[in-house]
Amino acid sequence: MSKKFEGVYAVLCTPFTRDERIDETALRKHVRFLVDKGKIHGLIPNGSTGEFAALSEAERKTIAEIVIDEVAGKAPVVVGTASVSTKETVMYTRHAANGGADGVMIVAPYYCHPNDEEIFGHYKTIAENSDIEIIIYNNPGTSGVDMQPELIARLAEFERISHVKESSGDMTRAAAIQRLCGDKMRIFCGCDNLSLEMFIMGAVGWVAPPANMIPRLCVELYELGAVKKDFEKAKELYFRLLPLFTLFETTGQYVQLTKAGLEILGRAFGVPRKPLLPPTDEHKQQLKEILATLPN
Repeated sequence: MSKKFEGVYAVLCTPFTRDERIDETALRKHVRFLVDKGKIHGLIPNGSTGEFAALSEAERKTIAEIVIDEVAGKAPVVVGTASVSTKETVMYTRHAANGGADGVMIVAPYYCHPNDEEIFGHYKTIAENSDIEIIIYNNPGTSGVDMQPELIARLAEFERISHVKESSGDMTRAAAIQRLCGDKMRIFCGCDNLSLEMFIMGAVGWVAPPANMIPRLCVELYELGAVKKDFEKAKELYFRLLPLFTLFETTGQYVQLTKAGLEILGRAFGVPRKPLLPPTDEHKQQLKEILATLPN
């Protein structure tokens, strides 16, 4: 029986010290804030916003272990275990499962641009060689691979693959996935600026970088739009949040802006690992003005 994930999942930033070491104290404090005060529904360490591609194997494993330990069963932990190779992805997935994670999230292999059969084989191997719930992640903008609904429907035949984070930005995808998969595939929104539209179309969850900064407002939007179906109130809140979502989407600087936002809010997370640079002064000022209008 597969697990059912739903709600707002914060894809965690990774805090660094000045010498670019993992700041364990800051990470644990952030996890406690999100779970205890933010009332977040789930946490995702080692995702794109967590700079997983810039982390070593040891660092990725350490981060997963810290988050699982600090959460202590209060909320689901879904670890990002993606890699360019199937072998490494299986390794990270097994580590997450053995460490007590509730699930894993895996973007399609990036850089190598695999075709549909190669992608299918990748996820098939992972599903058959691990004992944990898998959220497949379609993000053509960063992976260079766009998993079509027909491929997702094939993957839905595996018991352990019953969730998809859909980040293509194509609003027709949610309907197509539901039509082809029925209740075998649960959809998570992966585009903040389409969150309300995705809830209306039946998304059961939202993987939200802004939840690092404004967890309670993200949870409120989910509750209004996806649970209560109070679309008038949801729309009012959505319009308040839209400037923040738009800044993230138009710049593409999720890591940089999230870390800058946390610093503005008094929760310093350090700077991104190079080659990423901090956001421009103009973008930081925009972010500061937006956050001043939003309680966190």
